[in-house]
Amino acid sequence: MSDTTHTILRAEGFSCPSCVAKIEKQVGALAGVEDVTVHFASSRIEVDHDASRQSVDDLVAAVAKAGYQSKASAF
Repeated sequence: MSDTTHTILRAEGFSCPSCVAKIEKQVGALAGVEDVTVHFASSRIEVDHDASRQSVDDLVAAVAKAGYQSKASAF
C-alpha cells in the first residue's frame, strides 16, 4: 500500500464546466494519482496522490498543461 497524500490546489481562470474535465483528465493521467476532484464553484482541485511519485509541483505543472494556473492551498 502506498502512502497517499491529499493535496488541495487553488486554481485561477476557470470559466467553464468543461475546464473541469480538462484538468481532471490531465492531472488524473499522472502516475501515482489516485483521485482528482475539481470544485468548479470554489476553484479548488483536490488530488489524492502518492507524493513519492508526484510532487505538488508536478500537480501544478499538470494543471498548467491543461491551460490553468494553480498553487498549493491549505484549504
